[in-house]
Amino acid sequence: MENFIVSARKYRPQDFKSVVGQQSITSTLKNAVKTKQLAHAYLFCGPRGVGKTTCARIFAKTINCSNPTDDFEACNECESCKAFNENRSYNIHELDAASNNSVEDIRNLIEQVRIPPQIGTHSVYIIDEVHMLSSQAFNAFLKTLEEPPEYAIFVLATTEKHKILPTILSRCQIFDFNRIKVEDATEYLAYVAEQEGIEAEKDALNIIARKADGAMRDALSFFDRIVSFSGKKITYKDTIENLNVLDYDYYFKLTEFILEGNISEALLIFDEISDKGFDGHRFIAGLSSHFRDITVCKDPETVKLLETGSNIKEKYLKQARETDIAFLLKALDIANQTDITYKAAQNKRLQVELALMKMCDIATENKKKTEIPKSAESKIVNEEKKEPAGNKKITDKKNGPSLSGSRISIKGAVNKKEYSEQNTEDVTEEISGEDRMTIEEAWQLLLSKLSDKPRLYNALKNENLTVADENTVVLNVVNKSLEQYLITIKSRITNILRKATANNKLEIHFKISEDENTGKSEYIYTDRDKYKYLVSKNPNLEKLKNDFDLDY
Repeated sequence: MENFIVSARKYRPQDFKSVVGQQSITSTLKNAVKTKQLAHAYLFCGPRGVGKTTCARIFAKTINCSNPTDDFEACNECESCKAFNENRSYNIHELDAASNNSVEDIRNLIEQVRIPPQIGTHSVYIIDEVHMLSSQAFNAFLKTLEEPPEYAIFVLATTEKHKILPTILSRCQIFDFNRIKVEDATEYLAYVAEQEGIEAEKDALNIIARKADGAMRDALSFFDRIVSFSGKKITYKDTIENLNVLDYDYYFKLTEFILEGNISEALLIFDEISDKGFDGHRFIAGLSSHFRDITVCKDPETVKLLETGSNIKEKYLKQARETDIAFLLKALDIANQTDITYKAAQNKRLQVELALMKMCDIATENKKKTEIPKSAESKIVNEEKKEPAGNKKITDKKNGPSLSGSRISIKGAVNKKEYSEQNTEDVTEEISGEDRMTIEEAWQLLLSKLSDKPRLYNALKNENLTVADENTVVLNVVNKSLEQYLITIKSRITNILRKATANNKLEIHFKISEDENTGKSEYIYTDRDKYKYLVSKNPNLEKLKNDFDLDY
């Protein structure tokens, strides 16, 4: 019976051009061989399974090749290359620092370094997992690493660069290996499948590549596992079942229910997923990734960040067109907070369900804001028709609205267009005459910008705006505290009104309105106002505050 060789060994790259996803590093090493500018020590660092040891072996083989190709790859025909391929080369020495990490082991290595190569020009010493060396072993290695014989080259490989002493790092040329991109891993898996005569769906290979998380060795191990399970045909369904990956369709259906505000169906979907054995933490992490993928599909420039197969990509693009970016950002924030607090929660299932309910609520609120009842539109049209002649607004297409001497009620105003809050030097050039808003509409736009501040929104929504002249409006506010706060955001308010009305000279002033009988504002707005009101009802509250050093 023929011996089986795992794909990670069988398809291990034998030259620089076959290394996956590390083109910048392989090009640098080839140029070093070409120009004969070889350092005495190299450090290859990066995640597992990305080709550190493989590149070290190819580099050592190419250095000693007596007849390199035109693009400076090893020829595989000279005696040195044949000896390397047959694992009998005396020029290349590999040491596992995990099991040879003592001072005595390093001393033996130093003694070995003194022996010059018998074939070839260099002796290459590859030390894997070098971070496992003890501090004493590192110190014993320092002198040899800094000034080795001219024929000796050290290649150190590690997954934990931060554990290596700075004195070692300063003596090496450092190469940081990247995680293998999903598309690169998918392409290489397709090549392996073709070589093995296996029919594989591209979406299935994409799932394997994503599951490997940037490690080519892991991807090939998963590939072998799927082949053992499904034989000569690898399907998407078999892959997600064997690798215990949640189907994309669950997230697409769940997102649709969330966007509809359908809490019941969203919870039932999660219950179905839980029954299949998926952990709630993995589910919420997957939902975060799903919302992230939808977000990057909102802009054609960022679609390239989506790491999925072509069929699934179309589904993401379709759902991105149906989803609001504001909802996505809030949903991502909820999912992220749930991810953080999940482990500490006593009732973990409730944490996920609560997150889903919050997302549904956000979607419902967004839906309400974007829908303007037709009855409201017709009501405003009728009110405009009935407007008294004394309060009639005169709008000049060139210079903007002229509203001198009128008092405006902002109840029921409807926002016609969305405008950004970015400052411009001349807003009149940005808005045409037909797009200019009236003061009522501009004020309603302002309130929509402040809807994330409920108390401020409720305090302002029923106030009257008095127009002093065509460039000045006065807002009556209920008390000093509200006036002081509005002054801090005056520039934002002014900018919104200017852009909406296309009047770059428009200014807003605030005036405290007083009660006709007492001469004082009776509106309770801030925490201080509430506290003063309670103290007036019960003076003992002041003593309680002072005794316990409390804050209102």
